[in-house]
Amino acid sequence: MKDHSAFESLRTNTITILSVSPHEQDHSPVKGLFGNSRWKVLTASNISTARALLEEHDTSVVVCECDLMPGTWIDMLDHIRAVSNPPVLIVTSRLADDRLWAEALNLGAYDVLSKPFDRTELLRSVRLAWEHWRREIELPAKVTPVMRAAS
Repeated sequence: MKDHSAFESLRTNTITILSVSPHEQDHSPVKGLFGNSRWKVLTASNISTARALLEEHDTSVVVCECDLMPGTWIDMLDHIRAVSNPPVLIVTSRLADDRLWAEALNLGAYDVLSKPFDRTELLRSVRLAWEHWRREIELPAKVTPVMRAAS
């Protein structure tokens, strides 16, 4: 069970990121760039651990390695879609090419980043992904009072 709602995360300004990769060197840049008091970075080396963390924590952004062994980023995306207030998915790969980028965006990922990470690109992508997630969470809350006033 999640420890608090997505709205609680917005009120307390806590931003949770989940880094999913079997390679520790993929987690280090994410922790180094976002591991401060406002950003909470969780790490998982496989899909089953990532699923458990998503069940326990309101997560806004998932940074996920393309090949997870077993499984892929598509399996992660399928699980994310089943989560209430689903996080935004950023796919990462050493072989991030136009084919992967097109496939990922067409299937619903937010972005694709190549590895090793460029700090500026990682920061930009995660911040924009979080802003997108936040707008998606806030929109239903803003629409409801307007709909009530119209009735």
